[in-house]
Amino acid sequence: MSTLIELHDLQKTYWLGDMALDVLKGISLAIEEGDLVSLMGVSGSGKSTLMNILGFLDVPTSGRYILRGDDVSRLSRDARADIRNEHIGFVFQSFNLLARTSALQNVMLPMEYTHGVSRKQAKERAEMLLENVGLKDRMNHHPAQLSGGQQQRVAIARALINKPSILFADEPTGNLDSKTGVEILHMFQQLNAQEGLTVVLVTHDAEVSAYARRVIHMRDGVISEGGLS
Repeated sequence: MSTLIELHDLQKTYWLGDMALDVLKGISLAIEEGDLVSLMGVSGSGKSTLMNILGFLDVPTSGRYILRGDDVSRLSRDARADIRNEHIGFVFQSFNLLARTSALQNVMLPMEYTHGVSRKQAKERAEMLLENVGLKDRMNHHPAQLSGGQQQRVAIARALINKPSILFADEPTGNLDSKTGVEILHMFQQLNAQEGLTVVLVTHDAEVSAYARRVIHMRDGVISEGGLS
C-alpha cells in the first residue's frame, strides 16, 4: 500500500479571548491507502478536531499535512472545499439528512457541486448506491419514514456518491441499537475489503475500534499508541 496521509508535528490551538486552548499538541502519523483505521479516544482527547483537519473542515495552527505527497496544510477555504467534495466522504452519528428530502435526493445532493455530471448520471449513481446498501425499495422515503439503521445507510450512500478516496465515520453507531450498529460496521469492512476504500472510524468505543485493522489511541491532544503504521 502507498501512503495516503502523513502528518508531521500537527498542532491546533483555539483562542478563548486571551486564553490559548491547545487541542492537538504535535500529532505525527501515517495512514496507508486502503487501510481501515480507528481513531479512538475519550471526549476531549482531540480526535474530532483531528478528523476535522484530516477532512478539510479545519486547518492546523502549525505542522504539516501531506496528502498523496502534496502539502495541503495551508490551503484556501475554496481549495479545501474542492478537495472535500472530490476526495472525502463523511458519515456522522446524527446522520445529517435533510428531513423534507427523499433518500434518493439526499444521496444526490453532493453531486450538485460536482462539475461535468448530469442530473441523470447523478440519479443513476445514487440509485445504484442505495440498492447496494439494501434500500432499493426505500429510495423515495423521507428520513422520518426510515429506521435509524436505514438513515445511516442513506448517509453512507451519500458519502460514497463522489467516489471518495477516504471515508470518515464519526461515532457512526452512536444512535443505533447494537445489532444495527454491527451491520453498519460490517458494511464499512466490506467497503474497505471489496472497494479498497480507506476508512477512518472515529470513536470512543473499544467494541467499534475492534472492527478496524489498526487502532490509533488519542489522549489529551497527543497519540498515546498506534501512531506508526
